[in-house]
Amino acid sequence: MKKPLILLAVLFLCVTVAAAGPKAQSGNILSHTSVACGTKKSKKQDIDLLCQQYVVRSAGTIDYTIRQPKPSEQSIIPLNTAIEFKLDNNKMKFKVEGKSFEFIVISQAAASSPAAAPTSSVPNHQ
Repeated sequence: MKKPLILLAVLFLCVTVAAAGPKAQSGNILSHTSVACGTKKSKKQDIDLLCQQYVVRSAGTIDYTIRQPKPSEQSIIPLNTAIEFKLDNNKMKFKVEGKSFEFIVISQAAASSPAAAPTSSVPNHQ
């Protein structure tokens, strides 16, 4: 009687641990730049290779700077694209328009608040 209960408990724990992977988060692509990420030797000159780098803001709390792991022929992701992403160690994985992307997380920082609108100062004439 005890063996089936122990086996059931072990199976339940294994399923719980396996399902505890990274959780999906929502975010937006805020900005895009191309950065140098290596060189390629040509017959007479070195050619700089470029990687795409993006800033992704998660649900309004954290800005992640992410970069392609290596140069490749990859389409540009439009700005203000809403994404659902997962963080796994130092990688961010997400899909846009059916294409899967995997980027390296370069940095993360608290989201900067939008610039406060300047207040007009009206002189007080008395």
